[in-house]
Amino acid sequence: MDSSAPELVLSRRAAVLPGWKLFLAVMGPGLVVMLADTDVGSIITAAQSGVQWGYRLLLLQIVLIPVLYIVQELTVRLGIFTGQGHGELIRKTFGTGWAWLSAGGLGVATLGALVTEFSGIAAVGELFGIPRPASLGVTVAALLTVVLTGSYRRVERVAIALGLFEFAFFFVAWRAHPHAAALAGGLMHMPLGNEAYLYLVAANIGAVIMPWMIFYQQSAVADKKLQSHHYRHARWDTAIGSILTQAVMGAILVAAAATIGTHAVHASLNSIGDITKMLVPALGVDVGRVVFSLGTIGAALVAAIVASLASAWGFGEVTGYRHSLEHRPLEAPWFYGIYSLAVIGGAVLVDVAPNLVELNIGVEVMNALMLPLVLGFLVALAFRALPPEHRLKGPYAWLVVGVAVLTAGLGVYGGITGAGFL
Repeated sequence: MDSSAPELVLSRRAAVLPGWKLFLAVMGPGLVVMLADTDVGSIITAAQSGVQWGYRLLLLQIVLIPVLYIVQELTVRLGIFTGQGHGELIRKTFGTGWAWLSAGGLGVATLGALVTEFSGIAAVGELFGIPRPASLGVTVAALLTVVLTGSYRRVERVAIALGLFEFAFFFVAWRAHPHAAALAGGLMHMPLGNEAYLYLVAANIGAVIMPWMIFYQQSAVADKKLQSHHYRHARWDTAIGSILTQAVMGAILVAAAATIGTHAVHASLNSIGDITKMLVPALGVDVGRVVFSLGTIGAALVAAIVASLASAWGFGEVTGYRHSLEHRPLEAPWFYGIYSLAVIGGAVLVDVAPNLVELNIGVEVMNALMLPLVLGFLVALAFRALPPEHRLKGPYAWLVVGVAVLTAGLGVYGGITGAGFL
């Protein structure tokens, strides 16, 4: 198989394609990773935020839009101007030991993500009377089929199609009929002195910036072989995705605050089943169960694809084995083997230990605690690995460093304070 053929066609046609057609050709890595960002753990975190604190964590969702863009734009810049994935670039810039440390963090984050995704799928299945082994088995078969039989472009298109089901959450928020005055009041009140509030601040930060997102987008950009003339469109791809994913998070928070939060502020929402059952009385069976479930399935499937591929790419870049979706499984057995192992292992773990769904918010806090390592590598690469003309410089460099330090610091402080260590 000619692994560069689709990308060469894109490159040759770039000079003659109208701007909007070129954007559609380039679009994908940013939108896919952002749709995956609103995964099952993020849904539960946003819902719990709305139940416990009303609209007082909604402003954080808005503030995180530019933060998310700044972080993921660096992965676009690194992928385009170095042509290398995140793990490979760390290995070549800082050495094998640091690369393995980063890959180890990726592995832990991926496992946590897959536990939440498969827990959500199992919970949705059980709402409709489908046994857990059946729903997990069908999901594993679908995820393996999509990746093992497709090219990068096909996987990207399937992931986008699945992620579009998340738009169902906007309908749920609309049907919740939030009160404008209460919403505005919540935006102006952030009790940062409260440990429980800070814990959910950390969880929301960890739900937005995850290690596997950084690995995925940089590796996807490199695998798609985007070039310098694609950079502007790739940034727009990332910007649009950043707005969409945070809008979905906000919609979930608003729906939970306007319904469950008005009569069950102490509700513990540890699973998608808990959330859906609490929404049904306020929204009706059709919206509360069917529509919310469709959004959850779309979010879980696209996140499972992205997180598993991120690990396959990341470990491939660190070890040097073939790691491209343009290779057939027999040509890149380790790449597809890691992907398959991640998918099957996550499903088996959820099937044999169903109570792991209680770790959903804890997984997001874990992501927040890993931010110094994750953002540290990302920013360091932006200063050291990029060609001189594309490195961070001037006021924007200070902005990026400041955002990284503040985000990582707040995530860690909120996590350890909320957990009672401070």
